[in-house]
Amino acid sequence: MAHQKFHCQVLTPEGEAFDDEVEMVSTRTGVGSVGILANHAPLMGMLEPTELRLYKSDSDIVRFAQSEGYIQVKENDCLILVEEAIPPDQLDRSDLEARLREAEDHVQQADEDSEEHERHLRDVRRWKAFLEVGSST
Repeated sequence: MAHQKFHCQVLTPEGEAFDDEVEMVSTRTGVGSVGILANHAPLMGMLEPTELRLYKSDSDIVRFAQSEGYIQVKENDCLILVEEAIPPDQLDRSDLEARLREAEDHVQQADEDSEEHERHLRDVRRWKAFLEVGSST
């Protein structure tokens, strides 16, 4: 079943990762998974690492490994600002596993109540999510 389309843009510090019309956006915020359709109520939220799915149609889905960031939805326009948005076929499993091990080591070495500890925990969540996205291709 076709849905009304709306504009979606995904931006990273390196530039634009996506800019097109979509029927639905599927991602994860700090409070859970969300699906955005046309005419969605205004929304601002913090994004968690996950698989970002942009449904151009039922059979045409653009996927990314999405890092932390922000989402804004208003007036049939969705803006996603993330540190990274990587297509699953560009993920290097051995590199991600090495990054995960390094982040886990850093978590163990950092003081538990420090910002450094929290930063490394975010890295662990990111690399685990990216590995999961890469495994689902």
